Amino acid sequence: MSFQYREKKDSGPRTNEQITASEVRVISSSGKQLGIISIREALNHAEDEGFDLVEVSPDAKPPVCKILDYGKLKYREQKSKKEAKKKQKTIEIKEIKIRPGINKHDYEVKVKAFQKFINGGNKVKVSMRFRGREMEHQNLGVDLLKRLIEQVKEYAKVEVPPKNEGKQIMMVLVPFNEK
Repeated sequence: MSFQYREKKDSGPRTNEQITASEVRVISSSGKQLGIISIREALNHAEDEGFDLVEVSPDAKPPVCKILDYGKLKYREQKSKKEAKKKQKTIEIKEIKIRPGINKHDYEVKVKAFQKFINGGNKVKVSMRFRGREMEHQNLGVDLLKRLIEQVKEYAKVEVPPKNEGKQIMMVLVPFNEK
């Protein structure tokens, strides 16, 4: 049984011997145009300067190549990707579950948790479950959700209004964007 391994496709630009064109337009490391020359001659120029020949624009006729330090280019790209990832903000959806017959103190604790989630920049999904005879009095649950919306309207807005899904009512609230 023999295995065939595919060569790992390099996602970056082609360099040095990987360039397949016979003639290329070359830009030196100082930014000066060397004109359209053969690939052999371009590789010699790059070797003289101590850098790599990197294909910058492969679709041009002839392809445009630049003489530069490929390792440094890759390093800068990695660094910029890392910086972009650092600045990225992830938003999570937190969930708070309440019941229509919730006590006053328990409700206040849930509101404090809700406030903490919203201040952290997260979306909050509020779900209210009904059991047994509570299904007959869903209006009490809707009133409780309306009271919650009214109580948190200074720092949160409704993204998905309360909707009935079988034995529960759900809604999603998001923080106000202060930009």
